[in-house]
Amino acid sequence: MIEELKSTRLVNKVGGRFKLTALIQKRLGELMDGARPLIENVEGKTNMEIVVEEILQDKITFDTGTDTSNKRGKE
Repeated sequence: MIEELKSTRLVNKVGGRFKLTALIQKRLGELMDGARPLIENVEGKTNMEIVVEEILQDKITFDTGTDTSNKRGKE
């Protein structure tokens, strides 16, 4: 098991366990489909370890898909 997953640091960084799980699941799928890792020195690391390191280095974040810049729309 990855040590970072045992602490709340990673959970708090993303904003909750659900968001962390969704982010990990999405990124693991991308890596398995052939996406390139966003970190260096991936030799010998599992995809899960790569994803956790990407989160810790702020290479990936949870996107809520909402745009708060224009809540009203056109007037």
